[in-house]
Amino acid sequence: MTLTIWVDDWQMQCCGESFTPGDVVSWHLLEIDPEDYADLVGSDRAADIDFCEEHHGGEGDHAPTRLRVLTITEVHCQYEVPSGNSNVRHPVPGTTEVVPVQEADGWAVTRPHVEFAGYLVTAERTEPSKEPRSSDISG
Repeated sequence: MTLTIWVDDWQMQCCGESFTPGDVVSWHLLEIDPEDYADLVGSDRAADIDFCEEHHGGEGDHAPTRLRVLTITEVHCQYEVPSGNSNVRHPVPGTTEVVPVQEADGWAVTRPHVEFAGYLVTAERTEPSKEPRSSDISG
């Protein structure tokens, strides 16, 4: 089963490890409300997001999930500060640009009129490797 996972730019920049399609990663996944991502990626695309990846907080609640990365897409959009609120910027609906890439490292090439927001990653769950333990090998 393929999953779609949101990965924030700042999470990767802070303490994420770069990854490429084919890599196996171990991430803490949190369930999301698609409406929280609708302004950022559009309602249709937000409905496809299953989880977000979380480096900070909530990690003790569950074990990390092993995933094989299938595709990586950068998400860029415009931001605005709503009138009367000078501290919080919000994505401007309808300004999203998506760019398929072959590596995620938390940074993106600057695009005109939009800012890098994060990644949409498709991945599939994978089992830990079944390498024999030394006690399983007959000598």
